[in-house]
Amino acid sequence: MDKSSLIAGSALGAAVVLIVFAFVLLGPAKNLQPELVVTNGHSASTVGQVTPIATKNDLTLTQLFEQAESGVVRVTVDRAEGSGRSGVGSGFVYDAKGNLITNAHVVQDSQKITVTFLDGSSYKAQVVGIDPFTDIAVIKVEVEPSLMHPLSIGDSSSLKVGEAVAAIGNPFGLSGSMTAGIVSQLGRILPSQDSGFSIPDVIQTDAAINPGNSGGPLLNMRGEVIGINTAIQSATGEFSGVGFAVPARTISKIVPQLITEGAYHHPWMGIAGKDIDPDLANVLGLEEAKGFLVITVVEDSPADKAGLHGSNETVEVDGVSYQVGGDVIVSVDRKDVRKIDDILVHLQREKAVGDSMVLQVLRDGRVSDFTLILEERPQ
Repeated sequence: MDKSSLIAGSALGAAVVLIVFAFVLLGPAKNLQPELVVTNGHSASTVGQVTPIATKNDLTLTQLFEQAESGVVRVTVDRAEGSGRSGVGSGFVYDAKGNLITNAHVVQDSQKITVTFLDGSSYKAQVVGIDPFTDIAVIKVEVEPSLMHPLSIGDSSSLKVGEAVAAIGNPFGLSGSMTAGIVSQLGRILPSQDSGFSIPDVIQTDAAINPGNSGGPLLNMRGEVIGINTAIQSATGEFSGVGFAVPARTISKIVPQLITEGAYHHPWMGIAGKDIDPDLANVLGLEEAKGFLVITVVEDSPADKAGLHGSNETVEVDGVSYQVGGDVIVSVDRKDVRKIDDILVHLQREKAVGDSMVLQVLRDGRVSDFTLILEERPQ
């Protein structure tokens, strides 16, 4: 299954590359290895030799590190009491109330969490909220506010490919390490850990991200957090120049609700299908290879209630089977849809449970509007 077979939030298929979530698992023999490897159906390309974009307000890398290091923490997790197994990830200070941000896969199913600050002081932390769908978690420590040095959350929507960035964290347990690189691409799709859904709108970077970096900040050159370092794409499990960070725009949307409610309620459409590629466009008699073919509509979902139709027959062309007869989504809220990514990003950026969303759909040669009332994504 390729990524175009994703639901608007859906399951991922198999692939030949690995997404390695950058969390160090420490066993009794102290072997450092990725804790989690999942398959991913998406290809990713890096930008070649690019001169990073600079602005007049940029800090030097030294200044950036000195400004941010006190807000970055080491997160040590015990998975089971008495097992001798622990893991090391990263995190950063969100506010002076003791809230810190890390990845969900760092702290999920933990028995004990210990946070270590720059001065070496360590404190027990409790999970405040976890969102496995975006791999974001908030944990909290009870410490003096003077020890908390919150990092500013930047505006990831203004990022440009080629812009200089830096990652700070604890790769392989090496506390307070910084690497630098550029924004290689924007709007990538990343599988979440176990949810079966995908994380849209992800930042791709060539700043070195390794096991132990999970949950640490990706910073712009003004020292603002523009992402949470989360995973790498690699054929070997080692860093190969392709890292991923959940963007600040998502942090700003998810974290406040995690703090107040302990969970985030994601909007859901209830469809699965396939991007229109040239071969499928030819089979469907379309002039352009763009849009999203609805193959399955989940019963009693928002899409079902709005009247969307899935595919109802299969045709074979040159020995290849194609599911046909379903609606083709060509725009969402008057924004063109070229592939499923456009729908997923729009849902993540703009929509909440209870919102309406207008789909422009091609059915039997005619274009019609369908209005969905978004419901909460099933767990």
